[in-house]
Amino acid sequence: MGSAMYSTDAKNKLEDLSGIVLKPGENPYEAFIQACNNKPEEIQALYHAHRTKRNGLQKEKFLSPDYKELVIDQCLLRLENPEIEPGFRDERNCLVIWARPPIHIIELAAKIQARLQEVSPKIWLMPTYRMHMTTLEITFSKTPQEIDSLVSIIRPAAPSIASYTHTHRSRLVKPMISYDLSAFALSFLPASGEVPLSPAPVAPDTPANGPVTQGDDYTYHHLRRDIFDKVKEAGVEVGSRYQVPSAHITLGRYLTDDEHDTPEKREKWVKAIDDINAWLEKEVWDQQDAQFIGEWVVGQERGLDVRNGALWYGGGRTIVLGEGF
Repeated sequence: MGSAMYSTDAKNKLEDLSGIVLKPGENPYEAFIQACNNKPEEIQALYHAHRTKRNGLQKEKFLSPDYKELVIDQCLLRLENPEIEPGFRDERNCLVIWARPPIHIIELAAKIQARLQEVSPKIWLMPTYRMHMTTLEITFSKTPQEIDSLVSIIRPAAPSIASYTHTHRSRLVKPMISYDLSAFALSFLPASGEVPLSPAPVAPDTPANGPVTQGDDYTYHHLRRDIFDKVKEAGVEVGSRYQVPSAHITLGRYLTDDEHDTPEKREKWVKAIDDINAWLEKEVWDQQDAQFIGEWVVGQERGLDVRNGALWYGGGRTIVLGEGF
């Protein structure tokens, strides 16, 4: 492997497989909602189609006779192995809005990480205290000075944006592992009529800013639409790399080809993911009184995290953390 730096996105693009074509300038999340007739069952179906199609394509890549190599993140590799390039610093500064998982989702994610590491001990795992889901990427790969100018613009609106989930509560369900040649994640679907499973909000739960919007008609995609609009209303243009129908927490990345350099090793890895996904569907999805809870009401325990810095791997700093419920 050479020392040339490249973006994993460039070699392993997160393609939108939903089939929706956007018009210039429109809110991509609103376009998606309208394409789904504002129906939670159709929104869930497109999220499901995206992740299952993508997993199918990635499985083919892993098992193909033409397989060449994993897409190793060169920045992460240097951060984890400083001897490769002493003094290396990740200069890709971003401005984002994250959703932080509640404890029961972190426990589930940690269990899955442990099972994956049994099969592939050399994988890099996202520390549980850094786990997050990107609700909106505002901008990426900028200088600190460029980010600072955007932060100064959005700062007055940041508390309202961060606490938006206190009164607008969307539900995610049916976790499964999504993966590609560079990383693997725990992905969710917007809820559509599933039995509620999450712990009750922590009392007292009295929102200060009006009535609570909740129920499956208000999906995670509606939340993303609203946050997109609130950021634009604050005076900041959104420059996301993609707006695919995905709600996921990165679990980890690959740092070496050693554990995937033969067909047998790759088959073992793919089978492990298939087995865990089967376990999730049987033992976690829609299961009351199960050991692990697979439902996530976004904003539970903590509101949204308006954050900036070199945060590709869960780093950076919080500007404002919103109120949880």
